[in-house]
Amino acid sequence: MINAADVIGNRDPILFITLDSLRYETARTALDEGTTPHLAELLPQGGWERRQTPGTFALPAHMTFFSGFLPKLPQPEQPTRLWECRPPAFKTVPPETFVFDAPNLLAGLGQHGYRTACVGGVTYFSRETPLGSVLPDLFDEDHWRPTFCSPEPDSTRHQVDRALEIADTFDKQALFLFVNVSATHVPHAHYLGDGHDTAASQRAALAYADQHLGRLITTLTARRRWLIVLCADHGDAFGEDGFHGRGIAHPS
Repeated sequence: MINAADVIGNRDPILFITLDSLRYETARTALDEGTTPHLAELLPQGGWERRQTPGTFALPAHMTFFSGFLPKLPQPEQPTRLWECRPPAFKTVPPETFVFDAPNLLAGLGQHGYRTACVGGVTYFSRETPLGSVLPDLFDEDHWRPTFCSPEPDSTRHQVDRALEIADTFDKQALFLFVNVSATHVPHAHYLGDGHDTAASQRAALAYADQHLGRLITTLTARRRWLIVLCADHGDAFGEDGFHGRGIAHPS
């Protein structure tokens, strides 16, 4: 298991990527079909893990992530958590877990000398509305522009370019760099030309994002050792049982 307490104690940089709305089946099929070759080289042996999200759309999912709760394996026994808010006195936390004595992970990392930076994607990171400022307000600095959002066909390239600029700025400092990849969030039908958003167009969106995520990770890790968390925030329904979209209590 990764010893996050040791990583943060050494002030190693952390890259946290959420692939917005990405379904496990989408990621697994794309990997099996060979359409995500860069991610295939970077993923652990066995590829993607099926996980269960604590939230069914971006806002609650990311609020829980930044509170220390990452997606869980669909099984009774769970691995040691990477990080956790200081628990009540009766609970014992394994020494490998980074315990932060703060209301959220970002504030806790700040107490250990980290600079926290957000490269937003979906509009919950855009500051276009009061609600769109809740998540960005957790970070020391946040970055969003319309070209980072899912209607832009080349959104991941723009996001990765900005993320690399931030990493260059803090090359010798402790950095928590968060990127919310919007390409896999609707609308993504444009990656197949036109029509409706489907599982197939989400696979095409992931295939598009693959090269830029590969560029981000290989560039960063060529310079320093990074702790990297790569996951979806939630899934999406494409007509199963008549359901479409997010924010619903459905297995999709």
